[in-house]
Amino acid sequence: MTETERFRKQLDFILELDKEKNIFRQTHLTDGGRNENDAEHAWHMAIMVWLLAEYANEKIDIGKTMLMLLIHDVVEIDAGDTYAYDKAGKATEAERERKAADRLYSLLPEDQGKTLRALWEEFEAYETPESRFAHTMDNFQPLLLNASNDGGDWREHGIAQSQVRERNARTGTGSEAIWSYMQTIIEDHVKRGSLKDA
Repeated sequence: MTETERFRKQLDFILELDKEKNIFRQTHLTDGGRNENDAEHAWHMAIMVWLLAEYANEKIDIGKTMLMLLIHDVVEIDAGDTYAYDKAGKATEAERERKAADRLYSLLPEDQGKTLRALWEEFEAYETPESRFAHTMDNFQPLLLNASNDGGDWREHGIAQSQVRERNARTGTGSEAIWSYMQTIIEDHVKRGSLKDA
């Protein structure tokens, strides 16, 4: 591959990434206005990793974890966002995202495509300190935004605390301290009626 071809592939991927700004999530911004998009979600979590790494259960490579979160939802450009509590969507999510990863990471020069694909697969596998902490951020960030909006997204979808706890069954493996704080938020929103007590 020539230098020009490599540069063109990199630019093609960069422009494809722009589509992530059009993938809107169920979570609303802190002012209660519009829904956040995937790119904003990824940026927010990357900063959170740098700020909150001291609460990880194990020492993590901060830069690697930040990059992992910046690219972990790129697959949603093709696969779409699957709401955390959508059982039917969750049943097909892995296959949709795998196909998306095949296409999207193949846009890059082979070495870079393999690197980002491996990071995405590491995140999905949930086996390393970095992936566990990344998942903690991926669960904590929307919970924080939802709590800032008086649990509006939970109310809108009729979510029960048992669903939130089930979704977060492994969150403590990345950070016991953050999971403990998240539980106080959940309990508070049960009292407020934002979450069903079931």
